[in-house]
Amino acid sequence: MLVKRIGQQLGRPTQSLAGWVINKFLTWNNRILEENAVRLCRIQPNDRVLEVGYGPGLGIEAAAPLLSGPGGKLIGVDYSEFMHKVASERVKDLIASGRVTLYHDSVVAMPLPDDSVDKVFHCNCYYFWPDLRAGTTEIHRVMKPGGLMVTTLKLNVLAYLASKRVIPGQNWRPEAYIEALRATGFTDVRMEDRKDKDVTFQAIFATAAKPA
Repeated sequence: MLVKRIGQQLGRPTQSLAGWVINKFLTWNNRILEENAVRLCRIQPNDRVLEVGYGPGLGIEAAAPLLSGPGGKLIGVDYSEFMHKVASERVKDLIASGRVTLYHDSVVAMPLPDDSVDKVFHCNCYYFWPDLRAGTTEIHRVMKPGGLMVTTLKLNVLAYLASKRVIPGQNWRPEAYIEALRATGFTDVRMEDRKDKDVTFQAIFATAAKPA
């Protein structure tokens, strides 16, 4: 029961003692992953960028300064009401400036137009989606043709959590996510090992291919 509850809180933290602990854990554990996801996206000043599962807002903080052009815009979608509240407080000045918009919504039904974002990044979240292909289909829908998506993860940590049944099922395996990406219109899908500050992590890259 405890293991199941921890897994539920990792996927969708709530405003509770457990949610507070998970928020602190995500802030500590995800910083390097978030910062590297942003860096690997190669964000340009006038890009429209989406983060899926922004959690406490670390990736939003890292990406916003890069969007310095008049067309630069950063959008976040997260289905945890508690994380929406935490992140909105963290980046309230950026929201007030109009450069950042955060939504409390699901990855499978995002309030964004077709072909509207240049880059997408996320970390430590795809394995909590109830339907991988529904999630990748929706991400593909909102991306412009040729747009780049990057996700970062620590495979050794995921394998450990899965072995303890904190993460249920097999969707934590990168192969499952890569298969979903390829099946829903992404090309040049690959995973690479990366290292930053003596921390080894993995990055998955994918390009949104669309008919001309």
